[in-house]
Amino acid sequence: MIETVFAGLRMAVFGAAALSGVVALTNWAVLRGYLQPFGAWPRFVRGVSDPLLRPIERRLLGAGGNPQSAPWWLFAIVLLGGLALLELTRWLVGLIFNLAYLGQAGPAGILRLLVSWTFQLLMVALFVRVIASWLGGFRYSRWLRPVYVLTDWLVIPIQRHMPPFGMLDLSPLVAYLILMVLRWAAFQVLPY
Repeated sequence: MIETVFAGLRMAVFGAAALSGVVALTNWAVLRGYLQPFGAWPRFVRGVSDPLLRPIERRLLGAGGNPQSAPWWLFAIVLLGGLALLELTRWLVGLIFNLAYLGQAGPAGILRLLVSWTFQLLMVALFVRVIASWLGGFRYSRWLRPVYVLTDWLVIPIQRHMPPFGMLDLSPLVAYLILMVLRWAAFQVLPY
C-alpha cells in the first residue's frame, strides 16, 4: 500500500513538473518567435498559468530580476519542491517504521536507533557545511551556526593536522570518513 502511495505521489510530482515545463517551453517559444504571442496555444497556456506566474513575476520584479523568466522559476520551484516533498514523505514513513520498531526492540534497539540518528545528523551537518562553503555561506549566520557547532569538534582538529591542498579543504571529507568508521565500530560494539 505504501508503495502505491509513493507511486501516486511520484506521478503527481512528475505531472506537475511536466505541466510547468510546458508553460516554460511555451514561454521560450514565444520569446524566440517560434509561436505567435496571441495565438491560441500561448493564450491558453498563459490564461491557465497566470495565477501561478503573477506572484513569481512580482517577486522577480521586486528583486530586480526579469519577470519574463517567471515560467522557468515556476518549473524550478515545482521540480525542486516536488523532489523535496517526495523525500520528506519518504523520511516520515521511515520515521514511523523506526518508531514502530522502537516499540518492539527494547533498550538495545532504542540505543542502536539513537546512535544511528546521531551519526546521520552529523553526516548531514557535514554535507550542509560543505555545500554552504561552496555557496559562500557565512559561518556565523543564523542558519549555519548550528551546523558549525555540530561539526567543529571534528573538523577543526583535522584542519590543524592536515597539510593544505591548495584551495581545497579536504578536512570535511576526512571527517566524514572518520564518522563512517566510528559508526561501523559503534554498531559492532552495541548489543542487538
